[in-house]
Amino acid sequence: MNDLTSGQAPPPADSRPWPSPRQAWYAVAIFALALMVNFLDRGIVGLLVQPIKRDLLLSDFEISLIIGFAFVLMYVILGLPIARMVDSLSRRVILTCGITAWSIATTLCGLAQNFWQLFVARIGVGAGESCSGPATFSMMADLFPPRKLPRAIAVLNFGFIAGTGLSLLAGGAAIAWISSWPSISLPVIGELYDWQLVFIVVGLPGFIVAALMMTVKEPIRRGVAATGSGAPVQSIPIAEVVRYLRTHWTTYGPMFIGVASSTVLAFGHQAWHAAFFERTYGWSAPHFAAIFGIAIVLIGPFSLIAGSMLAERFAKQGRLDANMRVTLLASALNFLPQVIYPFMPTPELAMAFVIAAFAGAMMSPGPYNAAIQIVTPNRMRGQVTALFLFVFNIVGFGLGATIVASFTNFVFGDENMLRYSLAATSAVMGPISIACFWFGLKPYARSVERMGAHREAAAAPASS
Repeated sequence: MNDLTSGQAPPPADSRPWPSPRQAWYAVAIFALALMVNFLDRGIVGLLVQPIKRDLLLSDFEISLIIGFAFVLMYVILGLPIARMVDSLSRRVILTCGITAWSIATTLCGLAQNFWQLFVARIGVGAGESCSGPATFSMMADLFPPRKLPRAIAVLNFGFIAGTGLSLLAGGAAIAWISSWPSISLPVIGELYDWQLVFIVVGLPGFIVAALMMTVKEPIRRGVAATGSGAPVQSIPIAEVVRYLRTHWTTYGPMFIGVASSTVLAFGHQAWHAAFFERTYGWSAPHFAAIFGIAIVLIGPFSLIAGSMLAERFAKQGRLDANMRVTLLASALNFLPQVIYPFMPTPELAMAFVIAAFAGAMMSPGPYNAAIQIVTPNRMRGQVTALFLFVFNIVGFGLGATIVASFTNFVFGDENMLRYSLAATSAVMGPISIACFWFGLKPYARSVERMGAHREAAAAPASS
């Protein structure tokens, strides 16, 4: 006799078995593909800075608005509504729609003829990608028990590694390859520049990933009573979420501010890496892309796994702040190389420190994303994750490139002084992120204890 006919209330979702490893890891594989396409689409712009500036007659400040501000603009408008849908509707469908939207917008970047057309197309990319984070991380927390979540998210971030690496390797190769093509002209649009063709090419894989996303099975929402009737779960009101965050501000404040600061540092540098090596050392974009792209693909997975394994080790030792402790360590390891590399006498030494900074930074994605999910009630995860990603994207990704460009244009007044702009950004943002994570250790541990996540982690079966 089932729960509906027995008259008894259905069991709470978190009393049911976790999804099978096959189902869970298949979902992770598709999420990783989506993340790869996500960062391929958003990251390709950094390689194309110089040709876009040349062909559209833009300043560093204007190109920074296209890289960052235009991309994150729709997060302000769409982030919270989408997050509320994530907490009550099919997350799989939301992801599919988002991937399709940002792929169309990336392709439209290749048809832009001036600053405003490219700006609007980048807004479209950001609108589609605002669906990705809340839905993905909400589903991840329902696919894996807390003890396994850091490692699962680390594997998910292989998509970030692949996307970032491919945006360099494939983007650099595409620039070199497409530059040998004869001119291509379209009706109304006219002749296309090489960088426009690159946008069109990288926008196409997203449509395949969108189709694959529909093959992922939606997991049950854990910690939420099953309705048994097929009725959608009601999203928690915004006011209640705000009250929860305000009550636990000592936990969430350091996490959000710390990640925002470290993201400004990471994406601010990433946006200008290719331009820095070209202006300072004379490296072409394809040459830089080949070297750094290979380094990302080879080193990134090891750093991701190292960070997640270290978090698991700390957790087994009884450290409730395990995830935040690894995030703090990663921020510290990332800081010094970011300050040093702009002043290296040779491009090889500069690249070595860039790679070292990247290796340190990539220890943190698994632990800090798991940290958010573990201390947040299930039915708030979509909205809290959206707020986290709002800070991550609006402050970090949106302002990172512009802060560096502002130093270049308005403080130093010379685009060849880019190295000083990069170093100044590091010197300001690095210590802020380290201090925030340090002061957040104890409050985070108290929140983990309050949620009882450590007890569930200890009891979780090893096969999950």
